[in-house]
Amino acid sequence: MLSPLQMEQIRQFAEEVALREGCRLYDLEFVDGGGRTLRVYIDKAPGGVSIDDCANVSRGLNLRLDVEDIIPGGRYELEVSSPGLDRKLTQLWHYEGAVGRNVQVRFREETGAMRTSEGRLSAVEGTQLKFENNKGPFAVEFASVEKARILLGDEFAKKPAPGKKKR
Repeated sequence: MLSPLQMEQIRQFAEEVALREGCRLYDLEFVDGGGRTLRVYIDKAPGGVSIDDCANVSRGLNLRLDVEDIIPGGRYELEVSSPGLDRKLTQLWHYEGAVGRNVQVRFREETGAMRTSEGRLSAVEGTQLKFENNKGPFAVEFASVEKARILLGDEFAKKPAPGKKKR
């Protein structure tokens, strides 16, 4: 496993390389189980990232990581890709870019209980995330979010029970 300091150094290198290639670092993660993999997610506006963008960032970052020798423990895989349409939301600026989109969010309520809700992200005000769904508006403090991602399709349409037909 990598330390927070090592991850921050990798993040800085990835941000520099992505920027040089006309992209923005969206997120990164290091998975150390079964196989060691550094996953780097990049984005580009307008139109998103291309395969060439991913290849260029991968080459540049791979060279920088090899020179700096920042990842101990031997062999690892480097994957560079788009965060996808159903992307995870981990930073406040991710939410700001997702206003108007449908989001699934898992968060800790004031009581300490965990809750998962879906809704259209209507606004980001400071550190408060404002949502609307078929039950009405609700707000979530960014610091209480455990996990969130953009949803695709019509998530709020009433779904029939298994084996039942939609009316």
